[in-house]
Amino acid sequence: MLRIGICDDIYDARLVLRAALERVLEKRRVQGQFREFSSGEGLLRWLESHAGELDLVFLDMEMGELDGMETARRLRAADAGLQLVFVTGYAEHVFDGYSVGALGYLLKPPKAEQLEEVLDRAQAALVRDLDRAYICRSGDTHYRIPIANILYFVSDRRQVACVTAGREYTFYGKLDTVAAEVGADFVRIHQRYLVRTGAVDRMEGGEVVLRDGRRLPVSRSCQPSALLAFTRAELEG
Repeated sequence: MLRIGICDDIYDARLVLRAALERVLEKRRVQGQFREFSSGEGLLRWLESHAGELDLVFLDMEMGELDGMETARRLRAADAGLQLVFVTGYAEHVFDGYSVGALGYLLKPPKAEQLEEVLDRAQAALVRDLDRAYICRSGDTHYRIPIANILYFVSDRRQVACVTAGREYTFYGKLDTVAAEVGADFVRIHQRYLVRTGAVDRMEGGEVVLRDGRRLPVSRSCQPSALLAFTRAELEG
């Protein structure tokens, strides 16, 4: 299934693009789940509480106060793994998206073969990025969380919370299992805490200080391995 967002301030444009995408997905026998947004601000507000719930976003370049390019920059900061496609009525915008890693550009109205090509690239990118994302189930929803967005995991009895800058994803599991799944990008600093080394600014006393200022406890038994992991990450980074 592809979870697709369509962001355009013109209702008819959203309707046309969604109908075209539905036809292409039906032809490919791929299920699609759609979310529509009439502004970049609305999309960003929704993602604050629904991070990881979209795979692909089609962005109109010419929107109101917050245009497609600025919306894309903010989306990139919030979710490094989100696939972006710009939709524009003007050919001169076609080269503007390299700075935000856009998957492609479509001129309005989009042609079926162009949509098929974009969806091919999106699905290939999602498969490739699976190794760089953590997949968890919270409630009835599966989330794909880019590793680069995760700050740390914390366990509380039978539950584990995956903590990002803007949201927590709580699921049933064991921290030992999570540690084995995420690999060397993370280090155990406490019986309850598993932190991404790239999110750490420094270790002082019995705590680590994250780059955003949060502080997490480091148990005495974990201090040597944690210090080694942070030092290695700094040298490699």
